[in-house]
Amino acid sequence: MRGLMIRLVVLGLAIGLWASPVGAQSVLELAKKEGKVVWYSSLGLSLAQKVCDVFNKKGLGVTCELNRDGSERIFQKVMQEAGANLWIADVVHTSDISHFLDFKAKGMLAKYAPAGSERFRPEFRDRDGFYAVLRGTPYVMAVNTQKVAKAEAPRRWKDLLDPKWKGKLVHAHPGYSGVVVTGMTGLLGAFGWDYYAALAKNNPLVVQSAEDPPMKVSGGEAWVGVAGEYNFYRAAKKGNPIEIVFPEEGVPFVSSANAIMARAPHPNAARVFTDFLFGKEAQQILVDDGLYVPNEEVSYAKDKRPLKEIKLLPAEPEEVLKRNEEIKEKFRELFGV
Repeated sequence: MRGLMIRLVVLGLAIGLWASPVGAQSVLELAKKEGKVVWYSSLGLSLAQKVCDVFNKKGLGVTCELNRDGSERIFQKVMQEAGANLWIADVVHTSDISHFLDFKAKGMLAKYAPAGSERFRPEFRDRDGFYAVLRGTPYVMAVNTQKVAKAEAPRRWKDLLDPKWKGKLVHAHPGYSGVVVTGMTGLLGAFGWDYYAALAKNNPLVVQSAEDPPMKVSGGEAWVGVAGEYNFYRAAKKGNPIEIVFPEEGVPFVSSANAIMARAPHPNAARVFTDFLFGKEAQQILVDDGLYVPNEEVSYAKDKRPLKEIKLLPAEPEEVLKRNEEIKEKFRELFGV
């Protein structure tokens, strides 16, 4: 019964209800003594900082300390720190869900289900309770509408293999971006490496982050780009000449997980912060920025295509993990970077 009361209080923290029995406040009180939570996140810097700022303004006595980087660099950083017996991160979030299978297999994650996560769709939860999907985005194409006439825009993934796009494409690197690793896993399942061998012949501009293609397409440096729908959506909302294309064959869905580390130096602050991340307030912040989230209490913009109306290509976490290194090595071989 006492355990149930503690979870109810933590749920109250997530939605802003502070009144609770004295005996059930131990998690928050211990979090206050810890003073801070260190969050490694691959969210865009401005968005991740906004989430932290909103949390800090709640006056809980716990400060969010953000360490923002690309997904693959975060993974490498966490593994290097673990190898040196350094435990700095309390909560880790990346765009490559396979990282969390790896972390879990190595015993690096604490078992913790965010308050309210029992209502999430199954695909947003780890069945063993070690992580939950914080946000997601379809992996799509987009065109610069000032460079590409509507009738000429690609509508299928294989349209990008047409020689007319040679030197006019932009693609992020899987060695840096977890979004690209997951997206490529889905496309490889549908088309195989022959597709990417043919795409490489069109000499795409290869950039680092999944945030880079929208900038290249917006500025006209590239006419067509491939990345997460979220990145293109945000660029289009700023008035850039971008049209998002959901290819007819379907699109992979990039699931970005979040978890508490087993040896988190601030474990109670990590629990309080994790419940906040999955509560309606923080989840709405992510939605307002253009993401899809597991919490169904949020409201989406009218110009946001409902996830249930998007044809998805399989990109299972286990397959992403299995093919992770293969994708990075083969991509470097084919694209020369």
